[in-house]
Amino acid sequence: MTTVQVRIPTPLRTLTGGKDEIAVTGTTVAEVLDNLDKAHPGIKDRICDEKGSVRRFINVFANDEDIRFLDNLKTALKDGDSISIVPAIAGGR
Repeated sequence: MTTVQVRIPTPLRTLTGGKDEIAVTGTTVAEVLDNLDKAHPGIKDRICDEKGSVRRFINVFANDEDIRFLDNLKTALKDGDSISIVPAIAGGR
């Protein structure tokens, strides 16, 4: 069984009982997000849009690599990998 560590950003921790990191099983990013949502209902809706794609203001990294430059939600994972969910930050004047 493939287990990865998912880092949860502060705005989504209300859905994870305050946890900042959660061990989740899955062999692809999509499978991990599905399993994360089973354990913490509603979290996937905050990460993915109604078509199932990662929302444009959310960045998802697999082992510090943006999944948009990998295989997106089909990005393969192995035991011990990590996923970081990072809300995009806008700034400037």
